[in-house]
Amino acid sequence: MDNIDKDKVISNVASLLQEVPSSMEIIKDDKHKEKRFRYLAKHMVNKAIERDALIVSKDYNGIAILFEEDPSRKVSFWKELITDLKLALKVTGIKKGLKALKTQSYVKKQRPKDKNHLYCWFWGIMPEARDVDTTKTAYNMKNQFMEISKEKRLPIYAETRIKRVYIAYRRYKFDCFHKWQHPSGDTMYFMKCEPPEL
Repeated sequence: MDNIDKDKVISNVASLLQEVPSSMEIIKDDKHKEKRFRYLAKHMVNKAIERDALIVSKDYNGIAILFEEDPSRKVSFWKELITDLKLALKVTGIKKGLKALKTQSYVKKQRPKDKNHLYCWFWGIMPEARDVDTTKTAYNMKNQFMEISKEKRLPIYAETRIKRVYIAYRRYKFDCFHKWQHPSGDTMYFMKCEPPEL
């Protein structure tokens, strides 16, 4: 990931986040909204690089964050708290931040607590690359996910509230194991894909 244009990745993630219901709900709606999306995107990209989880297509039109989750890995309480506070101040505001933490707690509980797994925290395709037949960006990235899953012998977990994204996941052999009535009124789909046979 040394030779990527990090600024371009952050800009594209900031743009894609403006289509994601969960991020649109947590961003404080004021004159600094654009800056807030960018700060959130920067936070996500830095976290992905730090954990070697960033996947970027050659043309930068497809960006994903695929974490390898190890439940035994201890995360510093203070580091997490400081990060959450910074996000609350620069992105969400305290009220929306607390609401988001509550929702995140439910979402997190749907993933295994005692088994290593892969977690697709973010996967976005820029509008100009969504014509599946010509660009194949999403398809090629899906193949990359499957390679990682196969190599590590770990299942992939993901969730979405966007129906067209859910349909794409289903097309890519993800099974829906849980549906949840999100506080917003939307349905949230929780999905899992077992590693391909070796």
